[in-house]
Amino acid sequence: MKIFILTLVSSFILSCSSAQKTVDTKNNPENYASTITAQELKEMLYVYASDEMEGRMTGTKGQRMAAEYIRDFYIKEGIKAAPGTDNYYQHIPESYFEGKKNPQATENVIAFIEGAEKPEEVIVLSAHLDHVGVDDNGNVFNGADDDGSGTVAIMQIAQAFQQAVKDGNPPKRSILFLHVTAEEIGLYGSRYYTENPLFPLENTVSNLNIDMIGRIDPDKVDNPEYIYLIGSNKLSQELQDVSTAMNDKYTQLELDYKYDDPNDRNRFYYRSDHYNFAKNNVPVIFYFNGAHEDYHKVTDTPDKIEYNLLAKRSKLIFHTAWELANMENRIKNNVE
Repeated sequence: MKIFILTLVSSFILSCSSAQKTVDTKNNPENYASTITAQELKEMLYVYASDEMEGRMTGTKGQRMAAEYIRDFYIKEGIKAAPGTDNYYQHIPESYFEGKKNPQATENVIAFIEGAEKPEEVIVLSAHLDHVGVDDNGNVFNGADDDGSGTVAIMQIAQAFQQAVKDGNPPKRSILFLHVTAEEIGLYGSRYYTENPLFPLENTVSNLNIDMIGRIDPDKVDNPEYIYLIGSNKLSQELQDVSTAMNDKYTQLELDYKYDDPNDRNRFYYRSDHYNFAKNNVPVIFYFNGAHEDYHKVTDTPDKIEYNLLAKRSKLIFHTAWELANMENRIKNNVE
């Protein structure tokens, strides 16, 4: 995080530098993207995926602590709670989990930046805040990649958009930062949101869902500058075209679509929170680094995250969201 130097001369230099940054970042998304840093992602993830969060199992003390950490970040950044929430929380009652063993009430955490020109049109960025808890021996499943990486990425992306707002350069369309609960037990948080949306789903331009973007697939060790995109053209070819253009312009990652193969036995398209949006005809992209040896193990810890790569992947998502939010016409659905 930022270090404050208490000398008069240094303060003057810093204030001049800040003023210059405000001028330079106007209408330049690349400068806003530069505020997403490996160091800040690392600092946040070491807190978010710490033992203190007790593995963030849905409805537990640790999961509530994680939700509070996310909410407090948005408060500190001056990013507003989404309308229709209770101080950023969308509460999900215990009754919603009927049939589940030991159901617990829980909550999504939702922040919001209102669009300046087309506020009724909404881009949703999502990641799940929960994980699988603690085993019978007290070992914590930290879930640093799954999905601590996606959680802190959204928070950093939100901070970049908020800097644009502070500079008088808000997005044309609204951005919803949706941290969903109960993904690990059946995509319940995202299902609850899509059944109780804060904005009509027909006004939801796209859902960009982030679930595990901090590690390297063993199959990609010789080419780590990649990201798997899943579902990006199933409902909108234009969405994939925007994604490709932003990558070509800014990040130059390898965009790998292998999990879009309908014969892929992993069926990842159906296994993360974007699917509840796709079921409702909302165009989606699922960002994913692939499985690795620490998936759903106590060894999924913050020290194993590739932070520079996490930052680069986060920047791709930021640029895609920026373009979707600011382009003249909203992307078209394939069936329109």
